[in-house]
Amino acid sequence: MANLSNKKVALLTEEGFEQVELTSPKEALEAAGVTVHVISPKGGKIKAWNHTDWGIEIDVDKVLSEVSPDEYDALVLPGGVLNPDKLRQNKEAVSFVSTFLEEGKPVAAICHGPQMLIETGMISGRRLTSYPSLQTDLKNAGADWVDEEVVVDNGLVTSRRPDDLDAFNKKTIEEIAEGIHEEA
Repeated sequence: MANLSNKKVALLTEEGFEQVELTSPKEALEAAGVTVHVISPKGGKIKAWNHTDWGIEIDVDKVLSEVSPDEYDALVLPGGVLNPDKLRQNKEAVSFVSTFLEEGKPVAAICHGPQMLIETGMISGRRLTSYPSLQTDLKNAGADWVDEEVVVDNGLVTSRRPDDLDAFNKKTIEEIAEGIHEEA
């Protein structure tokens, strides 16, 4: 496994993130030596959604208004139905995500996380996947949606659901190790 002790990753989330879609990538990244900051529009603790009910509470490391994309090498967007729906209505969060895409930094989004990518207006022509219920929205935004375990498109890593986390985590780590991706 790559040692990424010189890398810092922003894990952007809100209340209602799917628990395992945050905890699994966070643990995998930390095991690879990455410094991971859980970032949210509000400080304190935020609550996970765990399949069909509320789950654990996690500490927010940094408040969104107090950080810059310049501080991070990559971005991870966990899913959950509530989380991305709240974040996509936050102009500051959309701007934060847009900057990573503009700069070619690795971005990894799983399940409903790609909803945030739609709001950036920057996925037209990109190949990606998501939870199946988002495929029409992503296609309407110009994305080439496919039903695969994990899809990598020039530093953009996407997966469909928690069952895909092993492949998602592996590809996310690979893309972070590669660094900035220039447009082809």
